[in-house]
Amino acid sequence: METIIAMPLRGFFFCSFGILYLFFNSSFCPTTGYVLKNCLVTLNTQAICQKNSFKVFPKDIPARVTIIDLSQNRISILNKTPLANLSNLLRLDLRHNLISKIESGTFVVQMSLEVLIINNNMLCKLEEGMFDGLVNLTELSLTFNNIDTIAPASFKSLSKLRFLDLGHNKLRNLGNILHHTPHLQTLYITANHISTFHSWELSNKSTELVTLDLSKNELMAFRLTADIFPNLTSLNLEDGLKNGIVWEVNDTSYLSGVSKLDISAVRSSLHELQEVLGTINSSLRYLKLNHMNNNLQDLIDFSCKNPSLSSLEIRNNGIKVIGSDMLNLCTNLYLLDLGENEITKISDNSFQSLWQLKVLIIKSNQLTSVPYAIRNTGISTLDLSSNNINGLDCDDFANMTYLIILHLNNNPLLALNNCVSKDLVNLKILMLQNSRISHLNSTFKKDMPNLEVLTLFNNQLAVLDYGEFKALDNLQNLSLQGNKLEQLKNGTFFGLSSLTYLNLESNEITEIANGTFGDLKALKTLNLMSNHIIYESEEPIDYPPFAELSNLDTLLISSQRRHHRFNLPQNFLKGLKNLSVLNIKGNKLTSLHPLTFIDTPNLNKIDLSGNYLTDIPDNLFSPIQKLKSLYISHINLRSLDFLLHANFSELEFLQVGNNSFSVIREQVILSLSALNYLNMQGNSFTCNCDNAWFLKWVITNKQTQVFDAYNFECNYPPDLKGKKLLQIDVHSCTVDTDFICYISTACAVIMTIAVAFTHHFLQWHLVYGYYLMLAFLYNSKHKNKRAHQYDAFVSYNANDEGWVLGELLPKLEDEQGWRLCLHHRDFQPGKPIMENITDAIYGSRKTICVVSADYLESEWCSREIQVASFRLFDEQKDVLILVFLEDIPMQQLSPYYRMRRLLKRKTYLSWSRADAHPDLFWEKLRQALDTQEHPMGEHLRLTVEDGPTGERPDQ
Repeated sequence: METIIAMPLRGFFFCSFGILYLFFNSSFCPTTGYVLKNCLVTLNTQAICQKNSFKVFPKDIPARVTIIDLSQNRISILNKTPLANLSNLLRLDLRHNLISKIESGTFVVQMSLEVLIINNNMLCKLEEGMFDGLVNLTELSLTFNNIDTIAPASFKSLSKLRFLDLGHNKLRNLGNILHHTPHLQTLYITANHISTFHSWELSNKSTELVTLDLSKNELMAFRLTADIFPNLTSLNLEDGLKNGIVWEVNDTSYLSGVSKLDISAVRSSLHELQEVLGTINSSLRYLKLNHMNNNLQDLIDFSCKNPSLSSLEIRNNGIKVIGSDMLNLCTNLYLLDLGENEITKISDNSFQSLWQLKVLIIKSNQLTSVPYAIRNTGISTLDLSSNNINGLDCDDFANMTYLIILHLNNNPLLALNNCVSKDLVNLKILMLQNSRISHLNSTFKKDMPNLEVLTLFNNQLAVLDYGEFKALDNLQNLSLQGNKLEQLKNGTFFGLSSLTYLNLESNEITEIANGTFGDLKALKTLNLMSNHIIYESEEPIDYPPFAELSNLDTLLISSQRRHHRFNLPQNFLKGLKNLSVLNIKGNKLTSLHPLTFIDTPNLNKIDLSGNYLTDIPDNLFSPIQKLKSLYISHINLRSLDFLLHANFSELEFLQVGNNSFSVIREQVILSLSALNYLNMQGNSFTCNCDNAWFLKWVITNKQTQVFDAYNFECNYPPDLKGKKLLQIDVHSCTVDTDFICYISTACAVIMTIAVAFTHHFLQWHLVYGYYLMLAFLYNSKHKNKRAHQYDAFVSYNANDEGWVLGELLPKLEDEQGWRLCLHHRDFQPGKPIMENITDAIYGSRKTICVVSADYLESEWCSREIQVASFRLFDEQKDVLILVFLEDIPMQQLSPYYRMRRLLKRKTYLSWSRADAHPDLFWEKLRQALDTQEHPMGEHLRLTVEDGPTGERPDQ
């Protein structure tokens, strides 16, 4: 019995100890919450960790992140430990670090990764196992490393790779690149040390390469001996053929698909270059001949004989004059790029033969006027930017009705001519920025009815006349930033009924006249940043400036430059019922009227940073129920309690850094149920019990990222000043409800295990103890009442009633004269059965238990023998007689029925063995009843036959 009980008990205690061990360890090592060191996780699961001087890959990035930018740090080694939790990663940017080693198996968990960028690091060798696990990688960039060797199986996992950039390394051959990347389409090997290209080094079978860049490699030989490039369309050999090239292409059909070729800066002979062009001639459409000092005209003539050539780029060739014969043979050109030369003159007939020309680029030259040669052409895009054109004449664009895009920016135009646009009826985009323009001269009061984009920023405009843009009824984007506008008059934007974007930033605007924006019914974005707008008080103004802009979505009015503080009139935003974004940053505001936002119920984002709003009215934000982003940094706030009254149930982004509050109340944070990002950078905190809840919340909450929380510093009390907030121990400040809940749960679990164990192994012991207690209570109650009413109480099962009434009762009562107590005859009606049992046992000198198999299964019989056993222990007298009607194996006897045998093996009578000597059985029973109640140990031994199971009673 001890062994049976001890093993479960030992397991129980080990289990209990294990639960408590886990509990206490977890309570002192809380699970890390949503706190990152110097990383910003955006709402679209992008972690921005650039420029933070990380020396190792950060370990606290949440598993849900799909994009990580760790560029411009100091990481030197990559291994799988910090990446083990980032299985959802799609893009990883590690450019501009110090990575010299990537351990094997680093990316085994990143099976979803699609883009990996390791540019500008210090890798010298690509080793086997370095990219294991990247089975879905499609783009790999390794440019600007020191790679000189690629191990044979480096790319064995990259079966889906489409883009590979190995530019600016130290490779001397192309081996092992395509062996495991069958679907590679773009390969950049720019600026390595490859002197010879052999096709067999890349592959001996057909590939899917579309773009191959071998530029800046100083190639001396190009040998293509097999048709491995059936899909190749772009081949770049720029700046590589210094001393001539051995060009061996066994079959011209091998490059029959190449449509774009770059042989810029090649120094080979004309014959060698013509050989290259001849190989690709049939399919060539785009040719780059930049930086060609010699043979340029011959190459142009040779190339333009190809009827498929449609785009020709001849930049940086020092061309000064475009003669009438230079492009005579290029009749099929669609695009001609003459940019970044030194052109001062273009012959009038230079483009006469280019009857298919649509795009003409002459940017960054030295033209002083619009060349006559462009007239009567069918070009749709013309770029004359960054020349020396100092004026426009009426006929400069004569007959250019097909022109759609015109770049005239970065020329010293000074002023426009109102007749210059007469034929630009289909123009949609006009770029005039950085052109020193001081007067528009009514240029946009007529013509150009289809213009959609007009850029006039960074000019010298000081005044805009009434209806200055009235002809531009299709204009959608107007950029006027960086001019010298001082006043916006009524009717300035008359006619701009389709305008959606207006930029007036960095002018000198001091006031907005009534009706200035009245014609801009479709306006979505208005930028008035960095002007000089002044309002004297918060009192309502007669003519709110935006009253008619009901469709405005974004209003930017930050950084008004003035010497005194700015006031915002109470009804300044009247009419902006659909406003979503408002930026009033850096305006030196000292207060805001409680009704400021009464007319903007749909605001989604507000930036009030950089003002002097020491206190914010409690009901200021009450009208805004849809706000998602709030920026209120650098405004000297002393409390965040105003958030309790704002009802920001949808607020996701809150930036309140560099303010004066030092305590954050629990109610404030809990009121922001949707908060995902909280920036309190630059605040100083009180490091005592006032912030205990906030400190715990920063560490444990799983929803809100508290940016830069590791660098929060204490300002009070003085002895903790300068210490980090997250290093403060505030366990003594709070009642840890989680701890209490954990204790309660642990106790409940332990109690459940204990009850289950007890019920399974100790059920009878408990029941026995219960009845022993009842008997004890009875004995204590009746200890002075010792008169015995009966000689013996007979405990038996109803199924044995026949033997009791037919054999036992006649012998003991009729023949021997004993007075017996039988439950069916002598129990008092109406009294509780247990009380009857207890009274009967203690009211009799002896208890006779008639034991049979049925008796052992009876609950009430069990209780009777338990009470009798207690009396046996309590009185230490021989008061219990066991009569076995049948042989019962020992293993079937419960510990309670074996109790007397375990204590004193005596007075066992067996009826089943009395067949031969029944008179002896009755005599022994008479003697047992007749025996006086001697103390146990001075009793008369009566049992001479074997016990109930065949064992000797004294064994």
